[in-house]
Amino acid sequence: MHDPIPESRDTKANQFALLRQRRFAPFFWTQFSGAANDNLFKFAFTVMVTYQLSVSWLPVSLAGLVIGALFILPFLLFSATSGQLADKLDQAVLMRLVKNLEIGIMALAALGFATQQVAVLLLCTFLMGLHSTLFGPVKFAYLPRMLKEHELTGGNGMVEMGTFVAILLGNVAGGLLVAMPEVGHTAVAVACVAVAVLGRLFSGAIPSVPATAPDLKINWNPITETLHNLRLARANPTVFRTLLGISWMWFFGAIFLSQFPSFAKEVLHGDAQVASLLLVLFSVGIGAGSLWCESLSRQRVEMGLAPLGAIGMTVFAVDLYLASCGLPDVPMMDITTFVANSAHWRVMADLVLLSLFAGIYSVPMYALIQQQSHTSECARIIAANNIINALFMIASSLIAGALLGAGMTIPEVIFWTVVANAVVTLAIFMAEPLYLQRFAGWLRSV
Repeated sequence: MHDPIPESRDTKANQFALLRQRRFAPFFWTQFSGAANDNLFKFAFTVMVTYQLSVSWLPVSLAGLVIGALFILPFLLFSATSGQLADKLDQAVLMRLVKNLEIGIMALAALGFATQQVAVLLLCTFLMGLHSTLFGPVKFAYLPRMLKEHELTGGNGMVEMGTFVAILLGNVAGGLLVAMPEVGHTAVAVACVAVAVLGRLFSGAIPSVPATAPDLKINWNPITETLHNLRLARANPTVFRTLLGISWMWFFGAIFLSQFPSFAKEVLHGDAQVASLLLVLFSVGIGAGSLWCESLSRQRVEMGLAPLGAIGMTVFAVDLYLASCGLPDVPMMDITTFVANSAHWRVMADLVLLSLFAGIYSVPMYALIQQQSHTSECARIIAANNIINALFMIASSLIAGALLGAGMTIPEVIFWTVVANAVVTLAIFMAEPLYLQRFAGWLRSV
């Protein structure tokens, strides 16, 4: 493993020590600011077209779906190209170029917010999806270049935690700023540009990382290169099955995230603040589980944690279904009334715990991909993962929509998602027995 910046190997130091080191800290804050800005922009835009503007050609019922689809489309179109760029170029240089692009996009978005031009903001949504598509492969390919093997799980846990905290903060900031009387749109415009500039400043401190495949010839055809990336991933069966396992986690998580507003209103009888609380609880759980992985794995890349995570996801999602089925039909509650009712504590605990185990499930999988992928191909394999993730997330939206359209309740959708989780994760672990073998070994060592 290439380690261009040697650091002392102190296996007692935990993952937070990385935040004091140049090889990790500037990168961490660069990706943190990017994730925050994505969600600040998207949520403020969604609130604007849902509550503040009347756009005849973009019905309120479709606004969230259109914005989400435009953001994820670049992952399907350009992930293959971004993986090649991350292998061909100095990764620090590429990250700075992506941050330059973000400043330009946010400057255009600022104009869109100031003039309330929805078409301009839709274009910026697509472009911010492109920004995230370009950053994704280089983000995960950078870690195995800069971190030693015993640091991979902790480093990935920090990135996963940081991403979900940034998503949460971005959503909260976007909602608060756009709702400010008279100056809301201007405030969002300024904030988006400011966060983009801040991310570019952080990226300037990322140390140089020599290209892993400088002679790589870029294939600009997204279809053929996507197929090539998938073949690279399939060359290592363990890696490919792990990609599928990660994509399933995104399918599972997308079901819950997409249903929070409806779940809060129709099942829990809570207002918009309660829906925001569910997002906070989910984010806290993911972050806590991601950080816990380093301790549970004893600073190793421990495949055995993935079955533990899958079991926890299933158990607490089943309990969430059971807890939500028995709730009485009551008047709409604000967040204070909701939290004060002890009947809701079980629901909140289940949500935190199922997301905590989702973090425990996913972090070792990312670390395993980085450990087992060839250095010169790592970014392209991560790009393949991003493509599969996008397909799984699109499928989750379509399937959830079909189930709800067929008359299922939201708790019933959760139940069948849990059933699918048990079946799919068991199938992955049976196809790759090393997961269950390492899980058994981990249990014996506890």
